Amino acid sequence: MQIHDVDLRLLRIFVAIVECGGLSAAESRLNIGRSTISSHLSDLEVRLGIKLCKRGRSGFELTEPGRVTYQASLELLQQCEAFANTVASSKNELSGRVSIAVIDTMVSDPRCGVSKAIAALRKKSKNIQFDINVCEAREVETSVINGRSLIGLGVSRHHIRGLEYLALHNENNYLYCGVSHPIFNAAKQDIDVLLKKAEVITSNYMRDKEVRNDDLNYKNSATAYHDEGIAHLILSGEFIGYLPEHYASYWVEKGLMKVIKSDTYFYQIPVSMITSKTNQSSPLAMAIIEEIKRSHLPNTFNTNPQ
Repeated sequence: MQIHDVDLRLLRIFVAIVECGGLSAAESRLNIGRSTISSHLSDLEVRLGIKLCKRGRSGFELTEPGRVTYQASLELLQQCEAFANTVASSKNELSGRVSIAVIDTMVSDPRCGVSKAIAALRKKSKNIQFDINVCEAREVETSVINGRSLIGLGVSRHHIRGLEYLALHNENNYLYCGVSHPIFNAAKQDIDVLLKKAEVITSNYMRDKEVRNDDLNYKNSATAYHDEGIAHLILSGEFIGYLPEHYASYWVEKGLMKVIKSDTYFYQIPVSMITSKTNQSSPLAMAIIEEIKRSHLPNTFNTNPQ
């Protein structure tokens, strides 16, 4: 089968569908309607002569040929981008797509250097396209190792082989309650008793529970996979949970959240820049890595979180 421009476009649409988890979810990412997406997907299936996915009332599900095609598509599109980057570098210019995967709420952290890095690269070249993917912590690493993202900014205590981790700074996390929770206005002498009864949100960062060793009440009656979900649950007044200080400060300043015993219920987790060893040498990768480094002061680099 010969690959033409139209095939690359259809493959990009297919990849977007898979990564979004379905046709409807891919509408906003692709900025085209569901019926058009469905038509493009059908065209690709005819072109390849295989059924890529099952779609209907039961939901979206890849077939086995669809999974193989998805992985092959990723590799092909990465090679196309690598070709374009190599040609651009031969002309001493930056060109191509900078894809960045980040965990949610990082935009509220003044130490996050993503916006500064983007601004710096735009000044160097207008031929760079930016793709920001906000995702769950584990997905940041997966996105980088699969080649969907050039770099990732996230948290990880258990490093994956094949990835490089550069610690940027430590994120401070505290235990919070909402304004309508019994602890919010409780007297100091009553807080410990109320804490034994309080239900704690089970979060994506439960791997840090061993670090916290807080001996709190994790009933699994409330679970969230992003900080925004944790915030919703805390603001309900029914649960308490950990949040990054920079993110929770918005509600603390408005009097809607309060830190609970900050000297006891506190932990740090390192925020790292995550890159793949296989694509660090590309001009765009080196450029974005250098700009992210430059946006952090030297004394913020810390590979030994407390």
